[in-house]
Amino acid sequence: MSGAGRVKKSTVLAVVGLAPALLAACSRPQAPAQALPAVVAAQPLTQTVTDWDDYAGRFEAVDMVEVRPRVAGAIHSVHFQDGQRVQKGQLLFVIDPRPFEAQMARARADLAGAKAVLANADAELKRAEALIKDRLVSQAQADLRAAAQLQAAASLASAEAAMTTAQLNLAYTRIEAPIAGRVSWRRLAPGNLVAADSTVLTTIVSESPIRFVFDAPEAALLKYRRAGKDQANVVDIRLQDETEYRWKGRVDFLDNALDRSSGTIRARATVPNPDGFLAPGMFGHLRLYAAKPFEALMVPDEAVVTDQTRQVVYVIGPDDQIQQKVVQPGRLLAGLRVITGGLSPEDRVVISGVQRARPGRKVAVTNGTVTAFPSGVSLGETSTLQVPQGGAATTAAPAATAPKK
Repeated sequence: MSGAGRVKKSTVLAVVGLAPALLAACSRPQAPAQALPAVVAAQPLTQTVTDWDDYAGRFEAVDMVEVRPRVAGAIHSVHFQDGQRVQKGQLLFVIDPRPFEAQMARARADLAGAKAVLANADAELKRAEALIKDRLVSQAQADLRAAAQLQAAASLASAEAAMTTAQLNLAYTRIEAPIAGRVSWRRLAPGNLVAADSTVLTTIVSESPIRFVFDAPEAALLKYRRAGKDQANVVDIRLQDETEYRWKGRVDFLDNALDRSSGTIRARATVPNPDGFLAPGMFGHLRLYAAKPFEALMVPDEAVVTDQTRQVVYVIGPDDQIQQKVVQPGRLLAGLRVITGGLSPEDRVVISGVQRARPGRKVAVTNGTVTAFPSGVSLGETSTLQVPQGGAATTAAPAATAPKK
């Protein structure tokens, strides 16, 4: 057989050998088209909200008094229990009154003597005035008796002043509460000597109302003044172990100058405290409502994505393609993030399946409703801890907010 015949025969055999493989390949089913990523989208929720600023501060008493003795002496008795509430004028301490009673008795005697001397001087002066008309006494003697009468009158005034001082000193031996409030502990027991106007015996603080003092930055001061709300702003306060702002008050004082070292200004709010629960020195967090209520767009917090230095949300564009919008997020309210710019009420925001959304990608969209946590991934900062019967602790999200129709 020639060489050309052998090549032709080999080619035919190769083609015949490939035929079963080609038939098998043609009989295989084709792979189905890849399914579109599924997302849930909804229009932003429109609500009227009020913005606020957060500050930390401490409570201070409206009035605080250090009880000090006005006279020196030994403490005779104590008439209060440590930490009790006292009324204005209530007796607190008694200093040994015996030395002051003796001083008062002496002042009373000196006053009586001064009155007698004045009475005699008056009589001598009248007698001299009668005799001088008959030239029975000289003018010099009459002048001397007039001077003696004036000196006796001055001595009487001095004795009266000494008597008043002795009465005051005796009254100061009874130390009474100058204000109503809660008294501290007694610094000294009966028998101890105290110095006038220097020894602190105890302190008293008023209870209701109470003040909350905080420092605000210069930017906040400018914002308040431009809004025309320098004082009388409503505030809400919560204590260190509380989650709700249940204490209500009003700003009643703003300092007249900023602190140059910190760039802040001292402000003060007055809070009712009828049961005396709040005590001076307690730490608290304050919300100062600085602006008027405004209409805000709100989306779930997990719908806001950080793209490097920007905050963005994904919206559904034409042909169900994902588009990206740069937004300006505000504060978090009940699990919903306030959007202050970059979003319109007609936008359909991806609220679930955000991790599957990419700009330009076509997706399968399901219409949803804006709720606090649509995917259940994050329960947010307003969640509460609940312990069910016979089970482990679970965390419950706050109730969903219905969309505004």
